[in-house]
Amino acid sequence: DEIINQALKYSSYMKFSGGGITVSGGESTLQPEFLTELFAKAKKNKIHTCLDTSGFVNIDIVDPILDNTDLVLLDLKHMVEEKSKDLTGVGIEKSLKLAKHLDERNIPVWIRHVLVPGITDDLENLEKLGQFVSSLNNVERFELLPYHTLGVHKWESMGIDYELKDVENASSDDIENASKIIEKFGVNVFNKSK
Repeated sequence: DEIINQALKYSSYMKFSGGGITVSGGESTLQPEFLTELFAKAKKNKIHTCLDTSGFVNIDIVDPILDNTDLVLLDLKHMVEEKSKDLTGVGIEKSLKLAKHLDERNIPVWIRHVLVPGITDDLENLEKLGQFVSSLNNVERFELLPYHTLGVHKWESMGIDYELKDVENASSDDIENASKIIEKFGVNVFNKSK
């Protein structure tokens, strides 16, 4: 109720801008009961709802949330199973299953992929990504996000070793080259460099 009351203060702006409530994380679907109630109340108040997720969730857990979800921001980390496990600690299968489920339910999705030089920019990953995204009918937007090191100082200040400290920022050329590979499959990359 507190979140809805706060959001309602901006209702005139949200109507003008098309904005609403976006839940993010960490992984926001780890609080499914809360999200189900929040999104249901948002919809009763005509507030647009957006779920930001990695997709590492069981369909039966996320379905009640999706009943009142207008848009999903889905991060696909790596399309090669073993490399996904190396990068994130888990495979990509649950995320792909969620993407297909969103397509079946015709829930609009923006798919995002962080381009990390030497890690997610390989041809196999990018081709699998292009093939998969092109198979979906509900993708409103596909974004390639350039990896950057702006947050490294946060890790250092907490005394945590930053595992990607030797990885360079993704350049505009990196984004352009990856975009060309993905676009071969008919996918329009929203923010490719010009």
